[in-house]
Amino acid sequence: MTYRKNGNTQKVAAAKVDISERSGRNIENGNDNELKVRQWLTRKNPFAEVWDTDILPLLSKHPTLDASFILEQLQQSYPDKYPDNQLRTLQRHVKKYKAIHGNDKDVIFRQDHNPAQMGISDFTELSEITITINGAEFKHLLYHFRLVYSGWSYMKVINGGESYAALSEGLQEALWRLGGSPFEHRTDSLSAAFKNLSKTAIDDLTKRYQEFCQHYQMKPSRNNKGLSHENGAIESPHGHVKRRIKQALSIRGSYDFNSIDDYQKWIDSVIKQHNQRNAKEISIERPLLQDLPTHKTTDFDQIIVGVTSSSTILVKRVTYTVPSRLIGEQLRVLIYQHSIECYLGSIKVFESERKIAPRKGNARVIDYKHIISSLHKKPQAFRYSQIRDDILPNDQYRAIWQEVDRSMEAKSACKFMVGILYLAYKYDCELKLAEAVLYAIDNNQPLSLNYFESQYKQKTISIPTLKVIQHNLSEYDELIKEAL
Repeated sequence: MTYRKNGNTQKVAAAKVDISERSGRNIENGNDNELKVRQWLTRKNPFAEVWDTDILPLLSKHPTLDASFILEQLQQSYPDKYPDNQLRTLQRHVKKYKAIHGNDKDVIFRQDHNPAQMGISDFTELSEITITINGAEFKHLLYHFRLVYSGWSYMKVINGGESYAALSEGLQEALWRLGGSPFEHRTDSLSAAFKNLSKTAIDDLTKRYQEFCQHYQMKPSRNNKGLSHENGAIESPHGHVKRRIKQALSIRGSYDFNSIDDYQKWIDSVIKQHNQRNAKEISIERPLLQDLPTHKTTDFDQIIVGVTSSSTILVKRVTYTVPSRLIGEQLRVLIYQHSIECYLGSIKVFESERKIAPRKGNARVIDYKHIISSLHKKPQAFRYSQIRDDILPNDQYRAIWQEVDRSMEAKSACKFMVGILYLAYKYDCELKLAEAVLYAIDNNQPLSLNYFESQYKQKTISIPTLKVIQHNLSEYDELIKEAL
């Protein structure tokens, strides 16, 4: 009506307030009922009879009850009177009651973020998808680091659960790949990382996390336990990135990878494409990040272990064999997310891919090459060894053992099996030797250690004598003159 009073036509006035010309005409003629909010009910409330007697007492005592539970209570009290198709009606009444009389709700305060101000870390997992490594199910998490302003992301495959080692290793890789550090770093409460730890151990992890952030000049912070919305700058992007990963897996046509490293490289390629969408914001934020220190800091756990007389060490409930020359020594073990490194003093003497123990029980990583020299001297120890099945390196050697244990006398079976393993180690022919033995078994050929050794024993190579002629120094002088 203001536009009409200012001289606009009915059509123009209606267009300016985004209504139809007909609605404008009705307003001008006083027929504006269609624009009013309806305040009356179009049908009788089916819960009017029990609202004051049954429903309100429940809501007053238990404000968090939902309509579906209340309907179930009514159905028990009044059989056949309140069918399931009345749930939506009850939900509307309960919702309105809570809006008027209910408790205060948590308010989410939207935040303004400046470039280089904050980076956030969190762990997530791919739901409804089973990744396999060489056909075997691979249970894992994904560590996710994100700059809040630009959305620059980095993801690392975590073989195991949440831990300080996983956080520090993933975060450090992210910062060095990014080329700088934000002024603040936030994580969730990382309750899983502190689970079942003593107060001393928790204090130690807290101190290490603070020292890590200090090394990169970042202010450490955590959100309150159980309040994931405080990490909203990464919780929502989790969903976007995981959807991108799932779609990329669909296009790839397979969830299987040759190795964890191949899987990580594939994740890197997906995240790279994701970051390209935020290239403009990243170009603004990257120059404002703090400079990295001259060197990395520790991103591993460290323990001291003794090498047992069985040539093994125990690291986080996983037994590893080590070279037998280390028996009796004390080793300093650096525990990374995917590997362990053992040091005698300052010299690295052993490293291995790390295995994660199951939630209950222990696990083993056995390399027969570490112990086969000793076992070759006393092969009968093989039969009742606690690690017998783990000594056999693969399914082929397990099939050989099953056959010789069935067809040979016990003593001969142990001697043959250990002898085959010794030949595989001595002549570095593990795969070919296993194939040759299985071929002989399949074709009912005699199994002879001397025969197999003759096939793989390295032949003596004659090295020819070379005559070296020393040039005269004057010839070098001539070359220098030509160059000048």
